Amino acid sequence: MKKLVLILAFCLPFLAQANSGKIDFVEYKLDNGLHVILQEDHTTPNIVVSVMYHVGSKNENPELTGFAHFFEHLMFEGTKNIKRHEFDKYVTRVGGNLNANTFFDRTYYYELLPSNELALGLWLESERMLHPTIESIGIKTQKDVVCQEMGQTRDNRPYGRLLTETLKKAYTQHPYKHDVLGSEEHIRNASDQDFIDFHNTFYVPNNAVLTIVGDFNIDEAKKLVRDYFNDIPAGEAVVQPTIREPEQKAEVRDTAYDNIQMPALIMAYHIPGMTSDDFYTVSMLNTLLAQGQSSRLYSTIVNDKQMAMELAAMPLPLEHPGLSIILALPNMNIQLNDLEHEIDKEVERLQNEPVSDREFQKLQNQIENQLVSSNATIEARAMNLASAYTYYKNTNQVNEELAKYRSITKADLQNAAKKYFAKENRVVLYYLPKQK
Repeated sequence: MKKLVLILAFCLPFLAQANSGKIDFVEYKLDNGLHVILQEDHTTPNIVVSVMYHVGSKNENPELTGFAHFFEHLMFEGTKNIKRHEFDKYVTRVGGNLNANTFFDRTYYYELLPSNELALGLWLESERMLHPTIESIGIKTQKDVVCQEMGQTRDNRPYGRLLTETLKKAYTQHPYKHDVLGSEEHIRNASDQDFIDFHNTFYVPNNAVLTIVGDFNIDEAKKLVRDYFNDIPAGEAVVQPTIREPEQKAEVRDTAYDNIQMPALIMAYHIPGMTSDDFYTVSMLNTLLAQGQSSRLYSTIVNDKQMAMELAAMPLPLEHPGLSIILALPNMNIQLNDLEHEIDKEVERLQNEPVSDREFQKLQNQIENQLVSSNATIEARAMNLASAYTYYKNTNQVNEELAKYRSITKADLQNAAKKYFAKENRVVLYYLPKQK
């Protein structure tokens, strides 16, 4: 199971966002449209300063893919007041760390710092927002870096193209049809001006959320935020993509080949976007199917029938309608069509038989436990608060999510299984070793 979980950890970073205890926070907007969220926690003498931009791979020109991920790297190059390769040194010198990540709908930057370095974190992020260095030498350097990453984490990695191939089959029009890393050809051939235009469109305060979580004083933080960010000019209003993927009305089946030793089965069902109430129901269905060794698919197919060595199911949490993906690696001498048939039987059982009271209670306990632990660290809480505003325009979503899960009934689970786990609503991909 560990290998498959590691694969999914890169591809499907599931967005958990709530805690059973209420999270108190302060939020407001600056004159330039920057949304600010402040959450005090004096448990440890640390703070997290983060900025989430509402731009990801779905915002890219289909002929210029990979730009959001490219800027995840480029915006560490330096700024007007920070020399090249010096950005991270400001953080490490005071004992902190920093990082960034990109997904289909957003890009996220953060610094974890000692609590007396709040001004440093705000200065760094304001520098990144106001005048990052976007010039030929940095662009050339980062082209090499991100293209090398494409090879290491996707193109030359066993099962690395699994999600890429699934997206290509599941989407015909929506920009989710290309993955976050994008095309090496597009990155290599893009001009400096292409990158400058992308930056000027999306990396503006009115398309961002600044979050501070940890050991700080709110009044002091408000003053520093105003000093560092309020004079940054707003950009043009950012318009998110409006294209919608046409409804799939017939099952899509295909085969992909890769440099792997063992075949894999992928079953991807179209589901609502993460702001839909039905997303929560589908998320619970995935937990029921494959979360833990006592889950339905794992206990039946892995343990009892020993047809698969590894198996997982989880929703791909996207702003627009996404996918719920079941992945399985068969045991030796097990055919993929036989494995598919057994998984189908378990899905059909979900559709035709109500969940027992005991299993439903266990499922509720699992969900609550996940949510209770999802905000245990200030790093996770900073990202979850930023995500709640970015996706839902409701930061208090972090306090409402558990109630949404608790409102789901056994009948809701059965109805969602019928609606979204229908065969005509899915892609089935046989992922096979390349033929020699």
